[in-house]
Amino acid sequence: MTKSPKLLSSVKVGNLELQNRVVLAPLTRGRAGEKRIPNDLMAKYYAQRTNGNLLISEATVISEQGIGWVDSPGIYNDEQVAGWKAVTDAVHAKGGKMILQLWHCGRSSHSSFHNGELPVSSAAIKIDDGSQPHTPNGKQDYEVPRALTTEEVGAVVEDYRQAAERAKAAGFDGVEIHGANGYLIDQFLQSKVNHRSDRYGGTLEKRYQFLKEITEAVLTVWASGNVGIRLSPNGVYNDVGSPDYRETYLYVVEQLKQYNLGYLHIMDGLGFGFHEQGEPMTLAEFRQVYPGTIIGNCGYTQEAAEEAIAAGNADLVAFGRPYITNPDLINRFANGHPLADSSDPSRWYSPGSEGYVDYPTYEEGAA
Repeated sequence: MTKSPKLLSSVKVGNLELQNRVVLAPLTRGRAGEKRIPNDLMAKYYAQRTNGNLLISEATVISEQGIGWVDSPGIYNDEQVAGWKAVTDAVHAKGGKMILQLWHCGRSSHSSFHNGELPVSSAAIKIDDGSQPHTPNGKQDYEVPRALTTEEVGAVVEDYRQAAERAKAAGFDGVEIHGANGYLIDQFLQSKVNHRSDRYGGTLEKRYQFLKEITEAVLTVWASGNVGIRLSPNGVYNDVGSPDYRETYLYVVEQLKQYNLGYLHIMDGLGFGFHEQGEPMTLAEFRQVYPGTIIGNCGYTQEAAEEAIAAGNADLVAFGRPYITNPDLINRFANGHPLADSSDPSRWYSPGSEGYVDYPTYEEGAA
């Protein structure tokens, strides 16, 4: 009998048939180069972590305006589509399914990414948590962003739609709308950041409007079962965390029910930080209002993942750090092998293969 009968059982997620419930979490790794074109090294990385499961790509910017991370990939031109096609082909050859995470950094960026132009956000409120972004010119202080005009918000929605089309051309099995971690969509959802007075701010319903329009635009390209959305109700990353967080995210999830999405990806774990505005929100709390497929994420162990699925609070669980240093994570789970250490991130963002595709499998390490 397998050690994790629930976690390692097959499941259907929307329109996707999977052999197990272990998900590769989206992990920004910065290997796409200045032109943000996926490459053979990235294809090798994802193929290494494929075992009949679902892989969610690293966050991928939908436009040049959305850029905010050094050497992260894009999905806004034909060269990037071709680069991603090689990645999805490698994943499919090993029986996996792959989702592209659609990303716009918003204020979590810097003018040095944008030829001196300020980054954009829901409002002209800068990140003020003592952190500094990595930019093409090294670490610099965050700037006060420029608030998008009402018309510009509509243009960004169209950028998401076009990115969804390119994701289909690149051979992905679906897309995930990145509404978490203080990036642009979250900057609209959060009352701490969204101080707008137009139809995209002022009330909870209006703060949700941006995500609503993006979701409906993406659903003109993909069937609902091939679309997921990621949320981080407990998150503090990028200086978010609003007093009305519980009301906000329960409302958002209630609204998303109508779309019959492939999944809802919730960062319920606190390993990425907690805003401490109240008690942490749990998957059990969301399960009470959301009957669809839920992916749990952030700091899960094999045992905790098995428990969450057995309890019915999660249907799948995404793993991040352990998947970086254990490309054969599923086999290790299945065979009870110990995991390689994942506590040292010092090599994770270095250019090239080091700290990326050079982690051995358990069999290789034992040889």
